[in-house]
Formats: sequence, structure tokens, C-alpha cells
Amino acid sequence: KSPSHGLLDLPNKVAIQLNETHPAIAIPELMRLLLDDENLCWQDAWHIVHNTCAYTNHTVMPEALEIWPLPLVEQILPRHLRIIYEINHQFLSEVRRRWPG
Repeated sequence: KSPSHGLLDLPNKVAIQLNETHPAIAIPELMRLLLDDENLCWQDAWHIVHNTCAYTNHTVMPEALEIWPLPLVEQILPRHLRIIYEINHQFLSEVRRRWPG
């Protein structure tokens, strides 16, 4: 879709607050929708997600944090897992760029 795609303005109109670990799957789900359904490029989709979603975690106790077994995520949400891996790859690349060595 063209750069003038209306969703590019989403961060100026909407804020999505994710509290604790439960709704965290919303990040790869929104990326999936933007990439697969709206045919946006990765950079545009990530710009929208990064500037629309905020995450707060008030609980530091390990028993309060959700953990999903990787084989389960791989079986149930394979596209989401690929997106999570790409987000992680992009993040680590940015860390290496900003803080070499």
C-alpha cells in the first residue's frame, strides 16, 4: 500500500496501553495485521506499533509473569513467533549499532 496509507497516522489518534504480560501478544498481532492484512512494509508497520503501543509491568515476581512454552507458541501461533523473532533481531541490531562492542 502507498505511504499515504491512513494507518500511518494511527499513533496520532490512538494509544494502546498494555499492562503486565497478559496483553503482550497484542504487539505481534498488530504487526501481523499490518503486514499480512494491510500489506505494509516492516518499517511502516513497526513505526505504527512502536508509536501506538506502550507497555507497563508492575510485577517483578517471577510467578506473576506469564511464560509460554516455545513449542506451544510455535504450534499455535507460528506467524506471531516469526514476527517476535524478527522484532528481537531488529532490537538486537539496534543495540549493536548504538553500543558497539
